[in-house]
Amino acid sequence: MAVDTGDYVEDILNRVSRIFPASRPAFEKIQALIEEFCGMANLSREDRHKLTLIVEELFINTVTHGHKGDCDAPVSITFEEVGTQVALLYEDTAPPFNPLSSGTDTDAEALVHARRVGGLGAFLTVQLTRRAEYSFSDGRNRIRLLYSPAQA
Repeated sequence: MAVDTGDYVEDILNRVSRIFPASRPAFEKIQALIEEFCGMANLSREDRHKLTLIVEELFINTVTHGHKGDCDAPVSITFEEVGTQVALLYEDTAPPFNPLSSGTDTDAEALVHARRVGGLGAFLTVQLTRRAEYSFSDGRNRIRLLYSPAQA
């Protein structure tokens, strides 16, 4: 399958997509999705951990801050292997909020007691990816991330 990314056409090698309820117990199934994709894409254990950290941060923020607790609102997660990269599309129906903007101005070097609460998870998410984009469209927060797996 080929996808037009604007500048060029890339072959999508592996793709998985699922919809989950915005509920903490659903994270176990999300982890299974990550494992399924990483197995298909032959990603390393380190890459599996990093992708899990990224998705967990997004998902917990959706549940905790977006929906103010567990609910049945849909959260869509799609992984695609595009060339040598991993594309992640994360969508939720929480009120509009760009978690990536709070991650760009966090001072990771600040002392723990002096640092403001929050923002560190978003900072790590941005730092672990090659590209991060946010949009709100059709009642959905959409976060597109491009991750570069460790080279074997």
